[in-house]
Amino acid sequence: MTWINAHMRQCAYSTLMQDILNALCDSTRRAALAILWDGGEHCVCELMERLDVSQSRMSRHMKVLREAGLVLDRRDAQWVRYRRNPDLSPEIIDVISAVLTAETSLEQEMA
Repeated sequence: MTWINAHMRQCAYSTLMQDILNALCDSTRRAALAILWDGGEHCVCELMERLDVSQSRMSRHMKVLREAGLVLDRRDAQWVRYRRNPDLSPEIIDVISAVLTAETSLEQEMA
């Protein structure tokens, strides 16, 4: 029974990590996360403007981030506001922070 529980936990972890890595593979989603990583709440309209992305495209990207558990959303009249999920584990925060930091460093090197 213990092996089965350990195996199930490992599969759940692998699925979670795959969802997170899939969410991070897109540059628009990484850019949105970089904005949200400040800890504040941001309207999808702000994300659209800052990233020069249509409403439908931004909504699709945010759905991927939400389904991966990286962001939370809140409806505010006609708009949706997003924020970083405060319940992320320290390990997941470290992974995302490392990806965002590496991307910023590479962008600076290329400039």
